Amino acid sequence: MSALKDKVTDGLYGLGWATVKKLPEPVARALGRKIADTVWKRRGKGVLRLEANLARVVPDATPERLAELSQAGMRSYMRYWMESFRLPTWSSERAANGFAPKDVHHLKEALASGRGVIIALPHMGNWDLAGVWVTRALGVPFTTVAERLKPETLYDRFVAYRESLGMEVLPHTGGAAFGTLARRLRAGGLVCLVADRDLSASGVEVSFFGEPTRMPAGPAMLALQTGALLLPVTLWYDDSDTMRGQVHAPLDVPESGSRAEKASLMTQTLADVFAGAIADHPEDWHMLQRLWLADLEERTP
Repeated sequence: MSALKDKVTDGLYGLGWATVKKLPEPVARALGRKIADTVWKRRGKGVLRLEANLARVVPDATPERLAELSQAGMRSYMRYWMESFRLPTWSSERAANGFAPKDVHHLKEALASGRGVIIALPHMGNWDLAGVWVTRALGVPFTTVAERLKPETLYDRFVAYRESLGMEVLPHTGGAAFGTLARRLRAGGLVCLVADRDLSASGVEVSFFGEPTRMPAGPAMLALQTGALLLPVTLWYDDSDTMRGQVHAPLDVPESGSRAEKASLMTQTLADVFAGAIADHPEDWHMLQRLWLADLEERTP
């Protein structure tokens, strides 16, 4: 049964990449909204988890408001997928016009410093589109890490897809990725990491919307070990065809404490920046998984 499920999953993603990219953009956008609304109405586990997460982001929201936010969230999430399926067909001009971040001077100045740059993002908007903008509009290659997916053929699809967009992709498993990322940074390169959900269960504990969770220590540890600059970047959609974003100033490195203590403080600062952007644009935070420790403990036998 598991093998059949994996084969079906891989086939559906393959169909998406093969078919959606051929559709006119307005048609693809409308299809995404229809799929999102259908999934939302079914009230499956992902939608219910999204609403539970949004209840922490907007604690005074009524059930009706949470339902509105979760529907908008599913539409935003499907917009991400529709765009991602189509990104390989976008021209350099379309990619450059598809993202309009504010304060991009922070990134340009950091790259010009030659110290290496780490961009840390939450699961907001379309991080693949932001990556394409970096490679095509700025002409800067970068390295990232991808979670190993099941089935393996699906993971291979994602790696091939992101590499076709100009990214170097490393598998998340094992310690080899950290060493490679460190080498890229010491050479003055750019590393981009999605950093609001810990996949290792050994991340740094932070306070996030008033409750404890864990976030990856990697971005802060890489910055401390290599001297690279760590910049948060947040993303969101508006009613236009262009994704919006904010490049935040590089995080300060604490002057005292052990490396672990410094990494903890920097990760908490990163969490605070993410929380501010998510509070402003909750519908564009695509967190359909358990995140807070209290929710993760519910699954512990």
